Amino acid sequence: MDQGMDAAVVEDTAAGARRVVLFDFDGVIVRHQTLELFYRQRLSGLGRWRVLLALPLVPFVPVLIGSVAGNRFLGRVFLRVVTFGRSEAGCRRLMNAFGRTYARRPGVFCRDAVVTLRRHVDAGDRVVIVTGNEQEMVEAMLDEVNLGGCELVASQARMGLFGMRFVNHNVHHAKVRTLDRAGIPRPWAVAYGDSLSDVPMLKAADAARLVNPSPKTLKKASRLLAGKLEAVYWY
Repeated sequence: MDQGMDAAVVEDTAAGARRVVLFDFDGVIVRHQTLELFYRQRLSGLGRWRVLLALPLVPFVPVLIGSVAGNRFLGRVFLRVVTFGRSEAGCRRLMNAFGRTYARRPGVFCRDAVVTLRRHVDAGDRVVIVTGNEQEMVEAMLDEVNLGGCELVASQARMGLFGMRFVNHNVHHAKVRTLDRAGIPRPWAVAYGDSLSDVPMLKAADAARLVNPSPKTLKKASRLLAGKLEAVYWY
């Protein structure tokens, strides 16, 4: 019994000693914002009455989409619109099917990102994918291409009275809080992100990597992250 307990302690200590490496998902491992693509697909196939639910927001989308808070608000609203009137099981089947179909499309996964992720896994690092995307949708995509060896910390959605809603929308500062609640120990060695919404996560890591940034995004992120930021260009 004592030997078994000692072995468990040694194993836990070894796991805690591994370097923690964080990867955003959309725009880093895959090339697109997949939850947004899911919304668009569902809206294009919905009846007119359901599309009308989102119509009042259309004039404000260009303004809202330019900010973290605006993107968060739009994500919450459109998740409700495209799932309103369905069962939770039905919504999850739709998300799972979309994720698997999307993952099979050629060129969806960024080759350099996958190579880098697998290199970290092979080196013994504790690799955690941290995303604002919905948990089961991302799990379906990763499973479809057998991309294992890493953990997933994602947004959680549940069915409510007016469609599915995020009970934890894992974006911006929420990523850092969710990682802390999940017991992912600091310091985080490296974090890979692609936008300013990833700055809190990047700032909390020892080394920050910004993937394929625009000149404007790189300039802003450089001011916020000082000397720890490095831009990487993946294809």
